[in-house]
Amino acid sequence: MQEKERYQKLKEIVKIYLPDDVSADSITMESNFTQDLNINSANLVDIVLDVEDKFDIMLENDDMDGMQTVRDALGIIDKKIAEK
Repeated sequence: MQEKERYQKLKEIVKIYLPDDVSADSITMESNFTQDLNINSANLVDIVLDVEDKFDIMLENDDMDGMQTVRDALGIIDKKIAEK
């Protein structure tokens, strides 16, 4: 799976949890989940669970703590896929 494809899959997951006042078009590699996309902590947990399902990986608490931006999340996803 190419990085662009992983990015698209991650965007599809994230946009489900965006509040009404945030457009899916505003999701970029540099977007911070809580500050830029206004995703609350409960929805962030849902995103993590969906990421685990979609990419068939397991994320640890340290991984979740490191997922501040979309780029961070993709880096963690890439690392977990490589470890499989």
